Amino acid sequence: MPYPEERLINDPVQTDNPYWPQMARIVRIYKMVPDNYVFTLRFTDQRRAERFKHKPGQFIMLSVPGAGEAPISISSSPTRPGMLELCVRRVGRVTDALYRMQTNDLVGLRGPYGNGFPVEKIAGNDLLIVAGGLGMAPLRSLLWYVLDNRDSFKKVTLMYGAKTPADMLYREELQSLVDRTDMRCLLIVDRDPTGAWKNHVGLLPTLFDHVALEPANTYAAVCGPPVVYKYILQKLLGLNFSKDRILMSLERRMKCGVGKCSHCSVGYKYTCIHGPIFTYWDAINLPELV
Repeated sequence: MPYPEERLINDPVQTDNPYWPQMARIVRIYKMVPDNYVFTLRFTDQRRAERFKHKPGQFIMLSVPGAGEAPISISSSPTRPGMLELCVRRVGRVTDALYRMQTNDLVGLRGPYGNGFPVEKIAGNDLLIVAGGLGMAPLRSLLWYVLDNRDSFKKVTLMYGAKTPADMLYREELQSLVDRTDMRCLLIVDRDPTGAWKNHVGLLPTLFDHVALEPANTYAAVCGPPVVYKYILQKLLGLNFSKDRILMSLERRMKCGVGKCSHCSVGYKYTCIHGPIFTYWDAINLPELV
């Protein structure tokens, strides 16, 4: 169903039917690491492809005909419109079906949903991005948004850790950032079976020993498994980061995306509306978030 010209395409609640997916074509499938593929999508409707807007940290609901629907973080930056990149982990019925699809097949998309990162607040400050394992997927959108608007941000530091080099998402892309002079890109793996890894080896929190941070002027964006939150939050709080300057991208099982089904409710908040980006203050008041 076409949208009237005055409707905002990135405000799904105001559309004619927020539950009705729009068709998108798979234009590329990149088999990045086992069970973690990158799907590049483009809306079949040219006007929608050109007008679709999202914020770093938002997600879409992706549907595969005959299999169902699942929430997926948008990995591409809004500074690069026209295409959407989704880093999808193979974990269930919907993603199993998606992995069987081929280039030129059609999927359904709803969204974008969620609050996204407060890039307006972050602008003019230093930014620390800390990702562990699969946490790089939702943080990649923020990373490239900042690098594409480099003059709007001060010091930018990326810390990313994975189990081994083979498990590192966007490995080649991130390795190309190590030599950039306008940011710090620190990559680390728990172990290196190949012996060819040229970056850090150890645990992710040890990377704090290699940077000088100014907590009063820095926002920290964090995403990863629970163990990452446990130790990274300890590090940040130990450095006297303000609790409202610690931003966490958290996942919950989301079904409708518009706060109606209560599948993603945590206390009095809905992850699909009030998240998936929460501050550490939120986590204190709603400890089941982490």
